[in-house]
Amino acid sequence: MENNFNNEPLFGEENAQQAVEQHPNFIESNTAEIFYDDLLHKCIVPTFSDNTLTISHPEFVQVVGKAAEKIFGNLEPVEIRVSHPISGRTPDALHKKQDELTDEDKTLFYQRMCFVNHVSNLTRTINGNEVHLTIGGARAYNEDRLYSTNKIQRFRIFVGWQVRVCSNLCLTCSGLTGTIECMNADDIYKQALALFNQFNPIKDVVLHDLESLGETKVTEQQFANILGRLRLYQFIPSADVKAMGLPIITMGDQAVTQAAKNYMCNPNFGKQEDEEITCWQLLNIFNEACKNAYIDRFLERNQEATDLAFGIQKSIQGEGSQYDWFLN
Repeated sequence: MENNFNNEPLFGEENAQQAVEQHPNFIESNTAEIFYDDLLHKCIVPTFSDNTLTISHPEFVQVVGKAAEKIFGNLEPVEIRVSHPISGRTPDALHKKQDELTDEDKTLFYQRMCFVNHVSNLTRTINGNEVHLTIGGARAYNEDRLYSTNKIQRFRIFVGWQVRVCSNLCLTCSGLTGTIECMNADDIYKQALALFNQFNPIKDVVLHDLESLGETKVTEQQFANILGRLRLYQFIPSADVKAMGLPIITMGDQAVTQAAKNYMCNPNFGKQEDEEITCWQLLNIFNEACKNAYIDRFLERNQEATDLAFGIQKSIQGEGSQYDWFLN
């Protein structure tokens, strides 16, 4: 496969720093916003021990975007969040004191990066909320063995619906690759195409499933049971988790505490006076809580929140699921 993945302006944008409408971040934690041009021109690209270049963050964004455009059409300006900056200095500044360093003496790259793109003209309404079809990806250099000569690099790619009012991603297993191992940009492109091709025919089915969550109520007692069970879950030996048939959940105390706060205080999805929340609100309460996860764990925990909402819905409706234990 021959693909020209160069550093041309991204997705037809003449300037990657064009002003875009302000809205909540799709991830929080310790991340910071960065523009594509800054990522491209102001950050160095790490190498393996034999000085072979890794796939850069901008190239990853570019390749996934090209695959998405091929399947879904035009994309809106990319939103990028980074964390864990790694600072260095140029060789001619090795003997300078720290306070003597100029901007030209310094080098920088970010160990972790996550990005999203809204697909243009693919907007729907679900349970009274505007949602956008969104693609994106995440990668963390700490998962690659840069000290070796093994050129395998790890990435995550996703596609799913995003709630506009809070930028919550509603990721399902059908729209998430998990960790993929790639050697070059062509490998990323093929994996992205495969995911997007698979998801495209079912994107409205996923939307319908998400909308159905609004039909199932969750009482305050049930929500309290879910929170309590999530805290207990963290101390169950992994062998017992498997023996009990429980799902794998990596959300910790911080996410559970944030979910409790969201239930009481979130203006969009929290509990309203004399009203029970729905499984759709439950999904967004936990998706919002997962925004505090690090980039290299964010997508999996977001999917866990979606799986939790669907599992609780089945349990409440008496269909039986791995999540029955969380309501007992």
